[in-house]
Amino acid sequence: MLTLHRLSLKKPTVLIRLLKAMIWFGASLPILRLVILGVTENLGANPIEFIERSTGTWALVFLLLSLIITPLRHLTGQPWLIAVRRLLGLWMFAYACLHLTSYVWLDYQFDWPDIAKDIFKHPYVLVGASAFLLTLPLAATSNEKAIRMLRQRWKSLHMLVYLIGVLALLHYWWLVKKDVTEPVIYSIVFAMLMFARWRPGINKASS
Repeated sequence: MLTLHRLSLKKPTVLIRLLKAMIWFGASLPILRLVILGVTENLGANPIEFIERSTGTWALVFLLLSLIITPLRHLTGQPWLIAVRRLLGLWMFAYACLHLTSYVWLDYQFDWPDIAKDIFKHPYVLVGASAFLLTLPLAATSNEKAIRMLRQRWKSLHMLVYLIGVLALLHYWWLVKKDVTEPVIYSIVFAMLMFARWRPGINKASS
């Protein structure tokens, strides 16, 4: 009985490590793909746009994945799933940084006056920049020390993720202009996650 008890205690730790390893592996693949396509000169007719679209899309994907955790935790009754949410959020931030870097470096060569003009000329750029700025305090407080210091304020601060999701989707909608198939799919997924997240009982019990 003691052996079984010890195994039951160790199992979540093993699963958490396995899930985190899988996330690291899976999250690294799109970056590796871009590197390989870049080296082999297969990024298409507009390599910069390809990189910007790819990194931006993966930032949105990891945002949605991080939002899945709370409903999934309540659906499965496995509270330890929350341990991987932070990692998913940090990968979202990492891809958002790559997306922004490709824009200011590859697209505009750090020409700040032209970047400023583009931001005010195109609403989707302003919305995207706003979404990125809102991710900064979330990334900065994604550690145990910040959680202990901020306490209940930490949870209130991280509610910004929902506004970030709305802004990111709006950025995507305005960016694609014609073929809105992917923005529609991501918007439906986001809406479903919001419904699952804010159902009576889920919001009250979530942490």
